[in-house]
Amino acid sequence: MTFIDRPAAIGLDLPRRDGAAKVRGTAVYAYETPVEHPAYAHPVQATVARGRVTALDTAAAEALDGVFAVLTPATAERLASTEDRELAALQDDEVAFRGQVVALVVADSSETARHAAALVRVSYARAAHDSELRADRDDLYAPERVNPDFATDTVEGDVAAATAAAAAVVEQTYTTAMYHNNPMEPHATTARWEPGDGRLTLWDSTQGVHPARSAVASVFGLDEAKVRVICPYVGGGFGSKGTPHVNVVLAAMAARAVPGRAVRLALTRQQMFSLAGYRTPTIQRCLLAAERDGTLTALALDVVEQTSRIKEFAEQTGVPARMMYAVANRRTTHRLAALDVPVPSWMRAPGECPGMFGPEVAMDELAERLGLDPVELRIRNEPATDPETGKPFSSRNLVGCLREGAARFGWSGRDPRPGVRRDGDWLVGTGVAASTYPVHRMSKSTAVIRREGDRYVAEIGAADLGTGTWTTLAQIAADALGVGVERVEVRIGDTAYPVASVAGGSSGMSTWGSAVVEAARALRARYGAEPPDRAEASGSVQPADDRWAMHAFGAQFAEARVHLDTGEIRVPRLLGVFAAGRIVNPRTARSQFIGGMTMGLSMALHEHSVLDPRTGHVVNHDLADYHITANADVTEVEAHWLDEHDPHVNAMGTKGIGEIGIVGTAAAVSNAVWHACGVRVRDLPVTLDKVLPALEDLPGR
Repeated sequence: MTFIDRPAAIGLDLPRRDGAAKVRGTAVYAYETPVEHPAYAHPVQATVARGRVTALDTAAAEALDGVFAVLTPATAERLASTEDRELAALQDDEVAFRGQVVALVVADSSETARHAAALVRVSYARAAHDSELRADRDDLYAPERVNPDFATDTVEGDVAAATAAAAAVVEQTYTTAMYHNNPMEPHATTARWEPGDGRLTLWDSTQGVHPARSAVASVFGLDEAKVRVICPYVGGGFGSKGTPHVNVVLAAMAARAVPGRAVRLALTRQQMFSLAGYRTPTIQRCLLAAERDGTLTALALDVVEQTSRIKEFAEQTGVPARMMYAVANRRTTHRLAALDVPVPSWMRAPGECPGMFGPEVAMDELAERLGLDPVELRIRNEPATDPETGKPFSSRNLVGCLREGAARFGWSGRDPRPGVRRDGDWLVGTGVAASTYPVHRMSKSTAVIRREGDRYVAEIGAADLGTGTWTTLAQIAADALGVGVERVEVRIGDTAYPVASVAGGSSGMSTWGSAVVEAARALRARYGAEPPDRAEASGSVQPADDRWAMHAFGAQFAEARVHLDTGEIRVPRLLGVFAAGRIVNPRTARSQFIGGMTMGLSMALHEHSVLDPRTGHVVNHDLADYHITANADVTEVEAHWLDEHDPHVNAMGTKGIGEIGIVGTAAAVSNAVWHACGVRVRDLPVTLDKVLPALEDLPGR
């Protein structure tokens, strides 16, 4: 498409349109929706990891003043569909994991509901449970597909023969921890059944109002036209709000149980560790083999992960290794352990985030073994075409990112030896890792653009979970219409608007923006440059051009400091350079890149959901004990990008930016820690106890 010849709105550094409302506190979130005389719901959770409920004593709770109902498997409505067992709330007495909802209190205040929930007495018939992930389990199995529909295993060439003939081989096991999404806004829903007509309105904190509507309609056996989901603002999601969880179903059930009242339900921070998904821990056996000049001859990545017994989710951890570097002999495998644990789900950059940790640390180990610079090793293994599909890349600027990042970071002159650079009592090191993320365009999204007076209105049921959609869609529409961005109003976050895909897989702008462009094209084709008042047209996203392999790329650089006496680890500097297509808004883009890198630093140094296998319980289930990166943890975070023109990805030339920032960051930090003190930490997070024992042996200490 050729955009109208006028100053481009795409590329303008505009402030977020929703920013003022959020700062002033006037942005209305799901739990705050103004409704008359709302009731409040609070779940009762199982305290055993496996078994069944044999008795529920609700008398004390029901006797409490202000309690309207206590829903149990004996009193809750029967759902039309229980196919998705995560959403089949209160349908039987089985307990499949610790924290599962076994009852629900509805009361006139949140305090009363919470008090009453604590009064419910539950008796169990306990069963032996198993919640320990190990690579040597004899019940590991291969899923049919990994998220969303990739092959579970792939084999190209002869890995064993290439390894036997190689000049250098690295074969190690790397692990990533269990991670929980912790957006500032918890998972929250306000639900109301309209009297008389059976219509359900949900104000839900979700990354996709239309996918949420489809799921809820299926569970309750409703025509989708009878369900409306509204979500103008989301206080973060990171993937956890990309698919409905049980809180949405519980809110709707509670609202039906107290006719004439809307019901609010917000998960507590602790409840989110059981009921809102998480990233599976991974055990990665990675092998790299190379010739003396660094040319890779073999790569193998064998991944072990966990899933829940009641619902399978297979993270595609091995997928990025299939296309990242030029290597003829490759093997990737995924094996799952079905455990008595909550259901894992999406978390920022599923697959790519954990899947790039093992291979990118292994690349650093290979560079050390060969005496090569780790930036140069990656450049030497740059493929001409996609190694997995053989397709040409629509654009691939990883080498440019590595070179630009090295120049900005001051990489030249780096002494490759570990443990030799000191600043007082601190050992100083630097590390690098590559990052990638695929370009996704979802198949279902439609936009309507309408002229209203001197303004244009673009409507689409998209979501803004903090990424800037309110602003960037207006910029895309303005360019496509050939008008100033101030003349475009955007309306999103409601199933009353045309259907839109979920905000996931960094696909939002590629998908919704494409639909907006198609609608603008149709409007101008029908009415010319100045359509009459109330004129409107719609447009739907078109299929992606599958002749190309489409990916964004990046290079992450980190400086790490390790204290000689305490082993304390600090990362004062992170720098990322990305090739992510055309940047719609530099301000919101930089925020997304830096946010991802910060989350990657959190993964590297802090985050670890500690599950006690004796109880099946995540013991550090709040932000007091589940540590995340704070401002004091890093002094300087820089995000830059290359000007990349890619006409093949979509009409705007955009690639996703929400997730690539997290990819590679943890590996860069781990590599920098090795360079600082000579300790190779292969098991995240990188904590002081893992480096301290080796510090005593450093020369010159």
